[in-house]
Amino acid sequence: MFQAFELGLLGVSAHIVDALPEAGGQCIALYADKPIYDIPGIKVCSGRELVARLLDQVAPFKPKLHLSQTVDNISAQPDGRYRVATSTGQVFLARSILIAAGVGAFQARKLHLPGLEVFEGTQVHYQTQAIAAAKGKSIVIIGGEQAALEAAAGACDSLARSVTLVHRRDVLHADADTLARIAAHRSNGRLRFVAGQANSCKGKARLHTVCVIDTDEQEIALKLDQLWVFLGLSPKLGPVAQWGLDMERKQLSVDTASFSTSAPGIFAVGDINHYPGKKKLILCGFHEATLAAFGAMQYIRPGEAVALQYTTTSTKLHKALGVA
Repeated sequence: MFQAFELGLLGVSAHIVDALPEAGGQCIALYADKPIYDIPGIKVCSGRELVARLLDQVAPFKPKLHLSQTVDNISAQPDGRYRVATSTGQVFLARSILIAAGVGAFQARKLHLPGLEVFEGTQVHYQTQAIAAAKGKSIVIIGGEQAALEAAAGACDSLARSVTLVHRRDVLHADADTLARIAAHRSNGRLRFVAGQANSCKGKARLHTVCVIDTDEQEIALKLDQLWVFLGLSPKLGPVAQWGLDMERKQLSVDTASFSTSAPGIFAVGDINHYPGKKKLILCGFHEATLAAFGAMQYIRPGEAVALQYTTTSTKLHKALGVA
């Protein structure tokens, strides 16, 4: 998002492609509600708050967000542009590409039960998928973190016929408001909690039961219409490794003058890149995005001088930011 902001200051529009269903990358996926103390000028903020601030900052430049998809293929075109194709069939023709993919595309950790995969997308939903409507249905939810608890509380609020939350132990992690909602629904009988782990499922044409081994090593059969799984996210480098770019330690090698990769017009910033002295810190990524934006401009408009303007004094930038 900050990369798009820096490009915007230079008059370059951007499209952002992200595997997650919401903007924010690692900040949302790994530490949405955890404190961050080393953002310059901000004493403390959560990952979620930082994402909100960045979205507000880049808003004047109206970047197009393309979520829940990954870039699967990049190919150079005769006119110097790149054809960029995503997992949902979207195709872009780009003058330049800036890769800010962190440690990879975040994907939902799967629940590995024999025969379960055939029901994915119909009765089995992971946290990166759209959750089906809950009203009138029997829902089993697996997980004990914020996303699982929000889904459980939401299913209860949506008048599901029954809601069962399964977690390996009766210790749940979420913000105070969500924990209070869960406690209220457990108290009034809307939400059933089972401490244990799923070990099998039943159903042929339709999934109808998930079996859980509880903490007393007893098997509990849970009837269901929908199974929602919230086991967290894990990053996968994915197609980046097949794009033919020079890599070291599974990261993209870059020239620190412009953070360009081995391919002309393709730049990499943040945790996805590697160079001598690299430090994996958010604040370092902000610096890298600034130099990459200038590098991209030099590639997009070769031979043109790229003026360094200051947001404090530039009337041109004030107009672009809507603060003139």
